Amino acid sequence: MNPSTANIEEAILSAILAGRIAPGTRLGEQKLADLFSVSRTRVREAMMRLETRGVVQVSARRGWYVVEPSAEEAREAFHTRRVIETGLLHTVRDISPKALGSLKEHVAAERAAIESGDVGSRACLLGDFHIHLADVLGNRLLTEIIRDLTARTTLISMLYQPTEKAEESSHDHEDIVAALEARDFERAASLMAEHIDNVEAGLDLDTKPDPLASLRELLSPSTFAGSPPSMPHAHTHGAPHAQPSSQRTKD
Repeated sequence: MNPSTANIEEAILSAILAGRIAPGTRLGEQKLADLFSVSRTRVREAMMRLETRGVVQVSARRGWYVVEPSAEEAREAFHTRRVIETGLLHTVRDISPKALGSLKEHVAAERAAIESGDVGSRACLLGDFHIHLADVLGNRLLTEIIRDLTARTTLISMLYQPTEKAEESSHDHEDIVAALEARDFERAASLMAEHIDNVEAGLDLDTKPDPLASLRELLSPSTFAGSPPSMPHAHTHGAPHAQPSSQRTKD
């Protein structure tokens, strides 16, 4: 794969995992080509690879855009994560002190981001825990699969999660690491299944996302500071007409 294609692919996937790119965001080929100083052919190659990974789509009308998973697709994604991530933990027979130390550092970073109110870092670290866990357990193929699934569930959370339960998720991660440290791998797998169930339960999959949410927020009265902008006056040629006496405002 061409390095420029890999850079584009990685940048977009990382931005999705960090919650910086919203579902439905249009990804213009020319703008990406200008940004990465590459041809549109290279951009198209990256988009096609991301399409196979399930995070972007293309349409004749909109071009390339970030997927907006349906409620059914959300259920399928969480079911797939549950099968893969608990299955991975069921196969663990031992874990090195180095791997445990790395996971503990990750959970500590999560806690620090939550306490500092750093929403961007918090979202990125919470999602990255699952990728990091597969990585320290030494399965590179599953790490890539879990990364793609985590990107999809990040988009799902942005669409269907009314309030992010960051502290609960971090506590769940801490409990999973504690079970691994105790070499209770069956419990770690059980805790992972409960954790994924809890995240899915926090989603409101019965409510269809509002496609006008961003525009509605931009045009809401609270967006304007002070008085709303005045409307331009309509004038006829020459001096403006005086109001009839019955319509004049009294001081």
